[in-house]
Amino acid sequence: MPEEERKPVGKITHFFPKISVAVIKADELLKKGDKISIEGQDNKVEMTLESMQIEHKGVEEIKPGEEAGVKTPGEVKEGDSVYKAE
Repeated sequence: MPEEERKPVGKITHFFPKISVAVIKADELLKKGDKISIEGQDNKVEMTLESMQIEHKGVEEIKPGEEAGVKTPGEVKEGDSVYKAE
């Protein structure tokens, strides 16, 4: 998909580097198994949503407006955009 047509589906609001967990605030529905790309100025992490938690409870999906913690395979930064990956 061309860059200008891509629309973020969420944003990173916090990152815990010691445990490599990011907090995603969803703008669109995100489900377990979705492939996402987290992109910032100088970083890009692609991953599949496997473990998502809201208030320390495992969830299968994140609804628009909700924030959930997700384990990431690399470092991301507060403010990075979340896109659905193809």
